[in-house]
Amino acid sequence: MRLDGIHHISCITGDARANLDFYTRVLGMRLVAKSVNQDDPHVYHLFYADYEGSPGADLTFFEYPGALPGRAGSGMVHRIAFRVAGAAALDFWAARLAAEGVATTRHEGELHFSDPEGLALALVADTTDDAPLAGRHPDIPAEHDLRGFDHVVAYGRDLEGSGRLLTTALGAQARDANTWELRGPSRGGWIRFESPPAQPGRPGGGTVHHVAWATEPAEHDAWLDRLADHGVRSTPVIDRHYFQSIYFREPSGVLYELATKGPGFTVDDPLEELGRRLILPPQFEPRRAEIEQRLTPLPDLARR
Repeated sequence: MRLDGIHHISCITGDARANLDFYTRVLGMRLVAKSVNQDDPHVYHLFYADYEGSPGADLTFFEYPGALPGRAGSGMVHRIAFRVAGAAALDFWAARLAAEGVATTRHEGELHFSDPEGLALALVADTTDDAPLAGRHPDIPAEHDLRGFDHVVAYGRDLEGSGRLLTTALGAQARDANTWELRGPSRGGWIRFESPPAQPGRPGGGTVHHVAWATEPAEHDAWLDRLADHGVRSTPVIDRHYFQSIYFREPSGVLYELATKGPGFTVDDPLEELGRRLILPPQFEPRRAEIEQRLTPLPDLARR
């Protein structure tokens, strides 16, 4: 069994409208699902991805309206990196972001910037043979589109323990002393750990909640057994409607999820209509009127 790189990354926002505008209009991602937090149905769960809503390009946000800005600390992912085709794409994005008033810096070949709430992002030249996962935004040339996740960077205090779990339980390969890659049959992704800052982390707007690694649906229960065999305390398999999930914390404190590569977002609507309407888990459907009244009104993004 091999994990197929990053499945999705879930974050927190305090402003769904600004969040929606930045990730769809500015970065060209597609809103593929507009749902609610299954543990708190009065909280949006917004899913942005490539046009098809593929694992490997799925960035999600829980909206807590008016949430104070958070701060990444020990046990938290603090930067998310997407792939682009190469140097010309990096130049395109530097110019596009500058036109939107978004400051960028170049760091070791990466283009670094932040979203409106301070979540650190990066674009990197794609050096893999993985299929590109494109959003197909009309204002972004296809050759410069985002191509899915490349890696995440986290703060961690137990580098030895984090690496041991990644290699022995999850099957990762060490790239260097603080970086591990998880590569499966169709994709790969990696995580790097850095020493945490002195200030403790604080969840809030612009912070990462968890990172999910992709599993084959037929192997998901076996992953639960493997975690137990390695002494990892995890949740049971949880039905998240679009995928099945297992959650656990790694030794440095980062919350991991193992998520199946299906059934995917078209269980609710045809591909062309994804993200147009609010999807509620069946147990919340009788409360639709009450839930919709309490959620932030969002524009209907017409089919592109």
